[in-house]
Amino acid sequence: MADNSITLVGNVTRDPELRFTNSGQPTASFGLAVNRRWQNRQTQEWEEQVSFFDIVCWREMAENVSESIQKGSRVVVTGRLEQRSWETSDGDKRSKIEVVADEVGPSLRWATAQITRNERRGPSEGARGGSRPAAAPPKAEAPGYGYDEEPF
Repeated sequence: MADNSITLVGNVTRDPELRFTNSGQPTASFGLAVNRRWQNRQTQEWEEQVSFFDIVCWREMAENVSESIQKGSRVVVTGRLEQRSWETSDGDKRSKIEVVADEVGPSLRWATAQITRNERRGPSEGARGGSRPAAAPPKAEAPGYGYDEEPF
């Protein structure tokens, strides 16, 4: 059986963009940079490779992500790879591979976070309605990390 799951740990490269589908479903997308660092055995120099991923979140997680993380935050993302295809207004066919997130959380390796649990919404309350408190929960404080601070 083929399994399509991925776990990434990296730095958010752009603030999450929250949008709503025509049916009112929230979706958020953000960029993630994942660094890999190693020592070249011949030159003894440190080398680095950075990979960039587009992350997509849906429903309540999309709203929570847009309220909780920002550019520079270090996060852990688990999800699955999906290829999306479309046609441009000029008739060109395009496609890209994205990570559709199942879970997004702060990395606690070099930071702390304060978690505020949201009340659960029922199916009749929809994406924009619901029992969310009037005041937004406090944002988790997470310092930004530069590429040169990666331990690996």
